[in-house]
Amino acid sequence: MPSEALADYPPPVLPGSVQTDTGNLKDRSPKGVAPSPSAEEFSVSRPFLTIIIPAYNEAQRLPDSLKKIAAFLRSQSFPTEILVVENRSTDETSDVVRSFANTITASDPFTLELLHSAPGKGAAVKTGMLVGQGDYLFICDADLSMPIDEIAKFLPPQQEASGYDVAIASREIAGAVRYHEPFYRHLMGRVFNFVVRRLIIPGIEDTQCGFKMFTREAAAQVFPHQTIDGWGFDPEILYISRIRGLNLVEVPINWYYMSESRINPILDTINMVREVLRIRRNGLRGIYEQVARPSD
Repeated sequence: MPSEALADYPPPVLPGSVQTDTGNLKDRSPKGVAPSPSAEEFSVSRPFLTIIIPAYNEAQRLPDSLKKIAAFLRSQSFPTEILVVENRSTDETSDVVRSFANTITASDPFTLELLHSAPGKGAAVKTGMLVGQGDYLFICDADLSMPIDEIAKFLPPQQEASGYDVAIASREIAGAVRYHEPFYRHLMGRVFNFVVRRLIIPGIEDTQCGFKMFTREAAAQVFPHQTIDGWGFDPEILYISRIRGLNLVEVPINWYYMSESRINPILDTINMVREVLRIRRNGLRGIYEQVARPSD
C-alpha cells in the first residue's frame, strides 16, 4: 500500500459543490497494453485516485452521474482522474462527456479524460486500468447504483488496517443494504454467485457488483492478463487476483437497483456461466501464470 501517498491527503469527506464554468477534455485511446511513458501530463499532479467508468450508450445516464461525481470530488483535497471509457457506443455518449468537460476548471482537484475501447464492458475496464495513473483505481458503473460518496469506504483510513490489494463492493455481506431490487434478479444473482464460488472463487459472496478498487500495484499484476471482454470479466479479474496471492476484501455498501440495467437476466447469465467455465479451463491450462507477490 502506498503509505507515502496517504500522508499527503486527508481522508474523504462528504460531498459539497462549487460553481464552475470552463474546462477542457483530453481524448486519448491507448495503442498498446500499457500506458506509454510519454503520455501527456494531467493538470493535477499524479492522481491519488482514478475513477474508471465503462460507458456503452450512456448518453442519458452519464450527465447526472458525472455531476454527482464532480460534486463529491470538489469536496476532496486529493487529486483524481476520471476516465470515461466509451466502447463502441451508437448514441451521443462521447459528446456528453465532451460537453461535461466545459464545466471543469483548472482549480478543480480532478481531470476528465475520454478513452475508446473495443466492444464489451470488460474491454473498457481493462483499457482504463492500463491507462490509469492513480495510487488507487476504482471501477464505477455509469448508473451510480452505489452512491459515489460510498467510495470513502474503500479508501484510507477506513481500509488502511486491512492492507488490501483489491476491495470489492458487496451487496451480500453484513452491513450491506439493497434497495428496490426485484426478487428474481436477486435470486439469479445468487445462483450465478454459487456457480462462481463452486468452480473458481470460493469465499467471495458478491463477484458481480460493478464497483471495485485496485491498488496500483495490484492492477499492474492483474489486468495485463485479462482475456474476457464481456460481462464475465468480473470473476476473471478476481480469479487472477486470487491465484497471484493478492489480498481481497469485501466492502458492504448501499446499493440501489436501477430499472434501466443493461443486463439481460437470462441470456447474460448463460453467457457469464460459459465464461466462468472458460476461466476454469484457462486456469487449468496455466493461462494465468502465477508469480510471487511483490514485497511491500
